[in-house]
Amino acid sequence: MAWGEFKDTAAERRLFQRRAVVMLVFVLLMMIGLLARMYQLQIVEHEIYTTLSDKNRVQVQSVPPPRGLVYDRNNLLLAENRPVFSLTLVPERVAGMEATLARLSEILDIAEEDIERFKRRLREPRRPFQEMPLSYDLGEEEIARMAVHRHEFPGVEVRAELVRYYPHSELTAHALGFVGRINREELQRIDPVNYAGTNYIGKSGIERFYEQVLHGTVGYQHVETNARGRILRVLERVNPVPGEDLQLHLDLRLQRKAYQLLEGRRGAIVAIEPETGGILALASVPGFDANKFVTGISVEDYRNLSTDIDKPLFNRALRGQYPPGSTIKPMMAIAALDSGVTDRERKIWDPGYFQLREGGRRFRNWNRSGDGWVDLKYSMARSNDVYFYEIGAEMGVGVMSEYLAHFGFGEDATLDVSGALNGLLPTADWKRAARGEPWYPGDSVNMSIGQGFMLATPLQLATATALIANRGIWVEPRLLKDIRGDRSPEEFLPAETHKPLRLKNTGDWEYVVETMEEVMHGPRGTAFSSGRDASYRIAGKTGTAQVFSLGEDEEYDEEQIKERLRDHALFVGFAPSRNPKIVLAVIVENGGGGSSTAAPVARALFDAWLEEFPAADQSSVISQVDQEGGL
Repeated sequence: MAWGEFKDTAAERRLFQRRAVVMLVFVLLMMIGLLARMYQLQIVEHEIYTTLSDKNRVQVQSVPPPRGLVYDRNNLLLAENRPVFSLTLVPERVAGMEATLARLSEILDIAEEDIERFKRRLREPRRPFQEMPLSYDLGEEEIARMAVHRHEFPGVEVRAELVRYYPHSELTAHALGFVGRINREELQRIDPVNYAGTNYIGKSGIERFYEQVLHGTVGYQHVETNARGRILRVLERVNPVPGEDLQLHLDLRLQRKAYQLLEGRRGAIVAIEPETGGILALASVPGFDANKFVTGISVEDYRNLSTDIDKPLFNRALRGQYPPGSTIKPMMAIAALDSGVTDRERKIWDPGYFQLREGGRRFRNWNRSGDGWVDLKYSMARSNDVYFYEIGAEMGVGVMSEYLAHFGFGEDATLDVSGALNGLLPTADWKRAARGEPWYPGDSVNMSIGQGFMLATPLQLATATALIANRGIWVEPRLLKDIRGDRSPEEFLPAETHKPLRLKNTGDWEYVVETMEEVMHGPRGTAFSSGRDASYRIAGKTGTAQVFSLGEDEEYDEEQIKERLRDHALFVGFAPSRNPKIVLAVIVENGGGGSSTAAPVARALFDAWLEEFPAADQSSVISQVDQEGGL
């Protein structure tokens, strides 16, 4: 067979030509489609994709405002901001979170509890693309290590931020409070726009009460980033508005003195300027280092604080509720005089005890042998219980509670002191509701000397004493003195609700002050040893509050009683008595007698305020605090 019969060259050529044409048409169609798509992308949808590209390249970042500073009345800094370097992660930019955390732990010394805290916060609701801190306050060596390995960790950065710092932390912790990391509950109630980029918020005290003033207004910036999300340059910036600075009535010198006088003991001191109501000192001892709470306290440190038998976290000045003991007697004297139950001349026989009825229970005087015939002035000076048993039984709970309420007992009478408790001002209705029992006459007898059901905080005792110092004029206690900005303190302080206590005989104020002077300067006064050599007149009252009850005929032996079951020592007073500049309430837990323990503390504070601390210029005040180990 011939080969020509099997090969048709012309047919093959035609087949090739058809295939070439088809391919050419296909290529042309593809080119036309590509050109059309390019036209659509670059011409028709140019603005859309330019915007999307800018979103990948340009980001809007929040710039948190610097927190306002806090000063004392002499312009000494109590709360400031210091820069620290923190290791932060943006979870949305981190590929493989567990592997990243493990690798970071190899490079840096990151505590296991920091990692656990980070993972816990990772599971909580948060703002998208928000930086989350992992480790705080990095040292220079740690920053250098991260700089070397930076390229290995997309979404991980070392950021500088301003963090709250308290230079006199333990002295001011209970008065100022502290800031801490924003938690889940706070995240739900704060303004998400103004707090964008802010990691800290006031948790207690002044920091919490004036959060709105201290926080400021958030700023923002447009930044250009690379593919890893790292900033290349800032394109536009609107600066944040810093929070406004606060000046408090608090005096750091007096605050330090209060802590020194209570060192090694447990107790509280509240000092008030009666003219303004400004709180000059608010000390609760022992204190704690508030700086540990700012970036997150370690589990071990918090366990040590919370299990400490001395309770350093407990604010005794605001939340310690104690039987006021005999410090309540000046207020009882006002109530008895104004209600007509007693007068200045009335004398009561004191055999060493008081009985409601013949053969009934004997309510003992602290002086078991009795003081004989006693009037109000002598009873105040000697802290005679029988006189007050008698007038308390005659007034009854209704009259006593009505007058004591005018002094601020049973309520939080402060304007800007966060966390203060109300104490307990008992009434017949309260006892029926709380105990299911009627009010007995014996309850009134106990209440007349500040025992029984009645409880008061040191701040309430200072507030009530300030009312006597002001002769019935109410000035509610406050910490804020001034806001260094355009705002007025009145914008944030609630309106004062108490009216003056007007007595039928206004001279009774002066008479009760005279009885309190006898306590300090009279030869038989319980605090005569603390007031006898003073260059100014002091009006005061000592008190001793039982921690546990004694039987009717049981004797109190301090040496045989465990230290923490001993009586609390109390003192209230003001000086100078005719033109008061300072009001004090002192309590020393388990300190024994008020005259032997609390009164000398008060005298030292009176001397410091009226004689030792000069009303000098700022430089001398700073020098004095420096010498005492302050700044």
